[in-house]
Amino acid sequence: MPLLSRKRLILAKTEAVYGTDSVPTGAEAILVRNIEITPLQADVVSRDLIRPYLGNYEQLLAQTRVEITFEVELAGSGAAGTAPAYGSLLKACGLAETVVATTSVTYAPVSSAFSSVSIYLNNDGVRHRITGARGSFSTNCQVGQIPTISFTFMGIYNEPTDVALPTPTYANQATPLIFKEGNTSAFSLLSYSGCLQSFEFDLANQMIYRELVGCTKQVNITDRQPSGTVVIEAPTVTQKNYWADATGTATGNLTFLHGTTAGNRVTITSPQTDIGSPTYTDQDGIQMLSLPFVATPTTAGNDELSVAFT
Repeated sequence: MPLLSRKRLILAKTEAVYGTDSVPTGAEAILVRNIEITPLQADVVSRDLIRPYLGNYEQLLAQTRVEITFEVELAGSGAAGTAPAYGSLLKACGLAETVVATTSVTYAPVSSAFSSVSIYLNNDGVRHRITGARGSFSTNCQVGQIPTISFTFMGIYNEPTDVALPTPTYANQATPLIFKEGNTSAFSLLSYSGCLQSFEFDLANQMIYRELVGCTKQVNITDRQPSGTVVIEAPTVTQKNYWADATGTATGNLTFLHGTTAGNRVTITSPQTDIGSPTYTDQDGIQMLSLPFVATPTTAGNDELSVAFT
């Protein structure tokens, strides 16, 4: 029987000990889309022996690992104070989780003691088990579309096995809302609430895989350089002088709220945003302003962004 592309399932669960399989079950199923996996990524080492004849050399594989990417819809759990189903993934991207019961769940960066996650991809009965996974993510919010978070993870290779698809229990993933007026509000960039068309953000974690003799195989997050782009309807200089902001040294707040009901509201904030060179674009014959930015921490550190579910 062929393996059907439509019959795939992602399970993910935070690891108590790095690299030790947390054994996610159907209760940790996550609704995703656009799954891409490199089941066996490795550095290829050729033997390059001297021989009295022509032909290929044998190749050996080193630094074997797995990479996987997929998207989730940007939505809350459906209950304020309850983490979304993909909360374990956010933590494994170098964010700490703070829960206020019945009120909020907030994710903010850390620079040490990174979490990790075990991810199972069941490909219509063939299970790929990824342990010690850490990653990064980007968000894509466009007017008229479902906003998404795109995750990229790197983890330790484990040989695939034949395992029947488990029965998933999809929970803590509310129905998403279209990114549009009425569903999305409270937008502000450097104290100007313009007409927002799109918001793109990349956490840009730098990840390396290390497999040293006498040490544990490990994926390390070594840096992050979060940045993004906001596109708004171009204001006059009197309304907002982004040109002066771009050429000056001032930074400012970037924030918006997506969602309307408790349990399905997401607020993304970058309190110290530094914009780059603004450029004009055209949309429907109307001038738009594309504003690239970087999210920078204050002297306190680990505060360049937050994602709050309320």
